[in-house]
Amino acid sequence: MITKHPIYQEFPEYAEKIQFLYHNDDEFQVLLNSYSNLDEKIYKIEKDEELAMDEELTRMRKNRVFLKDEIFNFLKNL
Repeated sequence: MITKHPIYQEFPEYAEKIQFLYHNDDEFQVLLNSYSNLDEKIYKIEKDEELAMDEELTRMRKNRVFLKDEIFNFLKNL
């Protein structure tokens, strides 16, 4: 199933913290925007709205997981 992976859906228990950090921490805001933009790009490729080589899509998926891990570490360490 092709779906988007919004960070609020990935970490619903941190919804308030995500919102607070997004509005009050520039580093977190950049991290979250990077994740969201990449997730949107992957979604469009998977829906055949944009083109990409398999290797590129795999790399992008790995980067999304890396960013998600970074966001999780940011959230749990506050």
